[in-house]
Amino acid sequence: MTRPTLANFREKALANNEVKKEYEALSVAYDLRKKLIAMRKSAGLTQEELAEILSTKKSNISRLENVYSSSSPKLSTIEEYSQAVGYKIEINFVPIKSSS
Repeated sequence: MTRPTLANFREKALANNEVKKEYEALSVAYDLRKKLIAMRKSAGLTQEELAEILSTKKSNISRLENVYSSSSPKLSTIEEYSQAVGYKIEINFVPIKSSS
């Protein structure tokens, strides 16, 4: 008997349309937070250093970057963060694909 892998579990779970819909809804926030972390690291900054630049606490930066956080940051917060690490924000909207 082979041991199930995370990939097998994910594939099986995403076969359920309700699970897939929820997964896709959460993936946007997860991707955003991963990008924030990558940008900060690319700028060579620690959370503490970025917090100092933004006149805030490290815990606020940590919460913003936490992929499991239930809080949603304001666009202005994301914009300040981006500028502090040398980026600007571009927003793109794409049509929702019909599942019919």
